[in-house]
Amino acid sequence: MLARRSGSWVEPPASAVREVVARALAEDLGVFGDVTAALVPPDARVSAVLASRAVGVLAGRSCAEEVFRAVDPETTLEWRAADGDRLEPGTVIARVEGRLASVLTAERSALNLMGHLSGVATLTRRFVEAAGPTARIRDTRKTTPGLRALEKAAVRAGGGVNHRASLSDGILVKDNHLAGLSIAEAVATAHDRWPGVACQVECDTLDQLKVALEAGADLVLLDNMEPDTVAAAVALVDHRIPVEVSGRVDLASVAAYAAAGADLISVGALTHSAPVLDIGLDLEPGSPRRPMPTEPGSPRRPMPTEPGSPRRPGQVGA
Repeated sequence: MLARRSGSWVEPPASAVREVVARALAEDLGVFGDVTAALVPPDARVSAVLASRAVGVLAGRSCAEEVFRAVDPETTLEWRAADGDRLEPGTVIARVEGRLASVLTAERSALNLMGHLSGVATLTRRFVEAAGPTARIRDTRKTTPGLRALEKAAVRAGGGVNHRASLSDGILVKDNHLAGLSIAEAVATAHDRWPGVACQVECDTLDQLKVALEAGADLVLLDNMEPDTVAAAVALVDHRIPVEVSGRVDLASVAAYAAAGADLISVGALTHSAPVLDIGLDLEPGSPRRPMPTEPGSPRRPMPTEPGSPRRPGQVGA
C-alpha cells in the first residue's frame, strides 16, 4: 500500500479511519463473509482502476486504502490523486492490483466511503468558490453519527474549515441556553470555569449582539439574519472579535453574506445534505487473469476443497 502522506492536515485521524472501516466491513461481510466472492477461483487476479464519473473533489482516500488493506493486505493501490484534488469525469484516482475475490469484496465499502466523503468535499468547494476569498466556510456538528472525524476531514479537503468537533471543543451559547441564564452570566461563567476556551454567543438581533460585546464574548454567531443586517452587525463589532453567520445560507446567498463582512460562514448542508460523488471501480482490459497451468511433472495445485488447500478470500470456514 502507498504510505499515507505524513502530517497531512486534510486527512482524518488514522484511528478514526480504522474504526469506521472495521464497522463498515463487519456490516457488509456479515456472519459468513462474502459468499459470492468465494465462488471466484482463488488464483484469479485483477487489475482495475478507481475512476471518477463526475466533476468533483476527492476525499476519503485513506478510507478506501484501509478497506482494501483490511480485506487483503496483498492488494496494492497506486494512487494518482490526493484528497483535495479536483476530479473530472474519467479521472483515474488509483490503480488496484490483487486477487479478484479480494478486490470484489472490498469494492463496495471503499466506494461508499470515498463517494460520500468526496461528495462532502465537492459541495464544500462549491461554497468556498461562491463565497470568494474574504470569508471562510465552516462546517457544523450536523454530521452523520460515527462519521464526524471523516466528514470534517472532507470539509478540509474541500477548502473549508472546521467548527467544533465535539461539545468539549468550545463554548457556544445558543438561544436555548439563554432560557436558564443571561448572556452576561453565560460569558462570565464560561471565562471563570474554562479560562482559555473561546466563548461564542449566538445572536438573533442587534440588541443581543450589543449585550454579547459588552459581556466580553470571544466571537459571535449571527443566526438567521439577512445580509444587510449582518453588514450592520459587522459595523457594530468593528473588528473587535470574529463574526460568524449561520442560517439562510445557500449557494445563491453565500456571496452576499461574505460581502456583508462575515469572517466565517457556517453551513450545515456541507455534511447533512451533500450528494454522493459518483466514483466507480472498472476492470482493465484482460482482467481477470489466472496463472499459466503448471508443466507436466510439476506438483499439482491442490483443489480448494482438499485438506490443506489455501482458503479463498471471503470463503466460509468449516
